[in-house]
Amino acid sequence: MFDLVIIGAGPAGIAASIYAARKKMKFLVIAKNVGGQAAWSGDIENYIGYQFITGPELVGKFEEHMRKYNIELKENEEVIELKRRNDGVWVRTDKGAYEAKTAIIASGKRSRELGVPGELEFKNRGLTYCATCDAPLFAEKDVAVIGGGNSALDAVLQLVQIAKHIYLINITSALGGDAIMREKVMNSKKVSILNGTQVTAVLGDKMVTGIKIKREESEETLPVQGIFVEIGLIPNSEFAKELEKNELGEINVDCRTETNIPGIFAAGDVTDVPEKQIIVAAGEGAKAALMAFRYLAQHK
Repeated sequence: MFDLVIIGAGPAGIAASIYAARKKMKFLVIAKNVGGQAAWSGDIENYIGYQFITGPELVGKFEEHMRKYNIELKENEEVIELKRRNDGVWVRTDKGAYEAKTAIIASGKRSRELGVPGELEFKNRGLTYCATCDAPLFAEKDVAVIGGGNSALDAVLQLVQIAKHIYLINITSALGGDAIMREKVMNSKKVSILNGTQVTAVLGDKMVTGIKIKREESEETLPVQGIFVEIGLIPNSEFAKELEKNELGEINVDCRTETNIPGIFAAGDVTDVPEKQIIVAAGEGAKAALMAFRYLAQHK
C-alpha cells in the first residue's frame, strides 16, 4: 500500500514526484513516457529562469531533477482503470495493479487525429504528430502542417529552418495562437497559408505523396512528402470513469486540485484548468502533491 500513486510523468507528474519525495511520502509513479507533451515542444521562451530552451532540453532538466531522488518509476506502463476502493485508490495497468491511499492524475493529453482516409495507413510513413521529433527527416521537402493554433504555428516555425516549402492548412477562417508566432509565420516566404481549408484524404504509395484538400466546394491535391497533424489534443482521462469531467473530457478540479472523489487529485493538461502551459502544469503538480500530503495528515 503506497501513500500516493502519481499517474503521468510530464511537467505536472514530475513536479508532483519531486514534492512527494521531499515530503518523504511512500509513492509510485506510473507513466507511458517521461516528459509528455513538453518533450514535443520546440523553442520555449516563456519558462521562468530560461530565456530560451528547447522542449527536450527542459524535459531533460526535469528528469535529471526527478531522478536525484529515489523515486519508484514504472515507465512504459499504461493505466487502464482507476477506482476508489476501501478508503484508498486501486489502479490497474496493462502490466499489473497497485493500491494507494491517494492518487494524483497527471496523465496529460494526446494528439487528436484527422479521421480521414489514408491517415492511419501513412502514420510514421510521412505523416506525423510531432514536429520536434520528426522535422529533421523532411529536409528540403514540401510539407503540410494541419492546424491553426499554437501547436501548428510552432511546427511551422521549426520546419521553416528545414523544409523546402510549408503549406499551413487551417480549417477556420483565420489563424489563432500567439500574435508573435502568427506574425513570424505570415512573414515567411516559405509558408503558404490556406485558411478555410479542409483535409479530405492523405495520399501515397509506400510513403506520403500528397494531401487532398477542399476549399469553397472545390477540391485539389497538394504534392507533399510530409504531413504534420497539429489540430489539438485529447485528455488522457478515459481510465478515470468515476471522476467528473467537462464536455472536453478534462477532469474537473477546484483550486486545491481536488476532484469530486476525496483523496484523488488531478493536475496539468488533463484537467479543466485554463491555459495549457508547461509552467502552469508544473505548478499544479507541485500543489497536488502538497494537497495529497495534507490529506494524508488529516485522515486515518
